[in-house]
Amino acid sequence: MSKAKEVIVIGAGIIGASIAWHLAKAGARVTVIAESAAGGVATPNSFAWINASWGNPEIYFRLRTRAMTEWTRLAKDLPGLPLAWCGSLCWDMPVDRLEAHAAEHSSWGYGVERIGREQAARIEPNLVEPPDFALHVAEEGVAEPVATAKALLADAERCGARMMVGAVTALVHSNGKVTGVEISGQRIAADEVVIAAGAGAPAIAATAGVNLPIETPAGLIVHSRPYKKLLNGLVMGEPLHMRQTLEGRIIAGSDFGGGDPGMDPEATARDLFATAKSMLRGADGLELDFHTIGYRPTPIDGFPIIGRAEGVDGLYVAVMHSGITLAPAVGLFASREILDCERDPLLAPYGVERLAQ
Repeated sequence: MSKAKEVIVIGAGIIGASIAWHLAKAGARVTVIAESAAGGVATPNSFAWINASWGNPEIYFRLRTRAMTEWTRLAKDLPGLPLAWCGSLCWDMPVDRLEAHAAEHSSWGYGVERIGREQAARIEPNLVEPPDFALHVAEEGVAEPVATAKALLADAERCGARMMVGAVTALVHSNGKVTGVEISGQRIAADEVVIAAGAGAPAIAATAGVNLPIETPAGLIVHSRPYKKLLNGLVMGEPLHMRQTLEGRIIAGSDFGGGDPGMDPEATARDLFATAKSMLRGADGLELDFHTIGYRPTPIDGFPIIGRAEGVDGLYVAVMHSGITLAPAVGLFASREILDCERDPLLAPYGVERLAQ
């Protein structure tokens, strides 16, 4: 019997958690290293929308729809995940752009429905001003991000994974191969190291001479105190996007990834929350609890970086903005590639090498 592969996963956000879980379930000996608790840094600030919308080319649409399918598979394999297929209602673009978006995605087989004011009011009865025209996608949903990451990591631990809290200061490498990591002056050896550290990934990769050109735009999202049910699903309206979490919080941003915090984030948050309240019936008692400012790890061409680093053996990279949507597919595909050297064709456009220059 061959020795189980030793894999270090750097990062405990939704992507790192999914990769660690899939590897542990497949029999690898996994160590997860993260600076913070389960959930990471970007994941707690996520709007958590699972979708294949938003004007992406068809090749990326196919990866995202596959990921949506993998969410269903993951929920069966790990019962109790806080996952809800609640649907979305979108009217945050001019009608001609909404129509073009619907026509394109419908031709690809996506379940986009054009609806009017009356139907929008039935879907979200607490909207003060239902849109005259909107797009409804019943098959979209949310996964509560931190709770999902924690569930994946807890189950990975039950499968033998080890969790370590600390900062990876460097990758250990020689002769073109990564053989482990340095953390708190200690070296930990591994057959393969996975960088799933979001905004922290470039600095770690650079210690092995690997360039990861990403941007980290800031996004502010407001969070209410838990409240009675006001929203049934995701609302992508003008002028903001919002949803209600499983614990009853209304979360909202000027964009689903969060908007510019501005020079005074506190004032920006107060104004944004006031707008959210004004859009909802029955929200008189709704109170702002806090706001978050997340930094979205976004590769410079906007698409995920998923795969082994060219010219550096033993190093796998998984960095992307659409972490919530893609997590179960990336976990599955990465584990297969790391353990069996089988790269899924859907990952072909997203290798590290495309950004080498």
